[in-house]
Amino acid sequence: MADSRFGVAELDDLPDDLRERIAPIAEKSGFVPNIFRALGRRPDELRAFLDYHDALMERDEGLSKAERELVVVATSGANHCGYCVVAHGAILRVRTKDPHLADRVATNPWGAELDDRRRAIVDLALALTRKPELFGQNDIDTARAAGLTDDEIWDVGSITALFAASNRLAHLAALAPNAEFYTMGRATR
Repeated sequence: MADSRFGVAELDDLPDDLRERIAPIAEKSGFVPNIFRALGRRPDELRAFLDYHDALMERDEGLSKAERELVVVATSGANHCGYCVVAHGAILRVRTKDPHLADRVATNPWGAELDDRRRAIVDLALALTRKPELFGQNDIDTARAAGLTDDEIWDVGSITALFAASNRLAHLAALAPNAEFYTMGRATR
């Protein structure tokens, strides 16, 4: 199976600024995530994606980094995005040190057993993901009642929106997950 139906750009093919940005990720993980390789065919779009991704996913305020990944896995599961489920499921496993959480959430985000805070985060993300035209004040009020701050609610909404776009691009490109993602954060024997 090809990594993308539209081809990919290798790290050495990218403009200098993108190589400098992605090289540390590749060095730390041992590979270049296929989403970067696929978007690398259109460098301006890769820059915009990375800028928005980092603005949302690398913040120190609001949701924890693990909770941010939880939003990605839940919404990507609801959107049936195999690439994002596998890639961000790996990151969620690493961040939570829980080898089962990502699989439970990805396969059934509506029914996965979660603590009250995580359930509120996932439910808010799912409300915006699956029937956004029905999203409203009740969803906000429910999240607030569960203890989420307005900043955290905004995080959930922004991450849900970015990954709706990312999920659609992964579907368009028939993007294959890197093999390395499947084993990250899982127990070894």
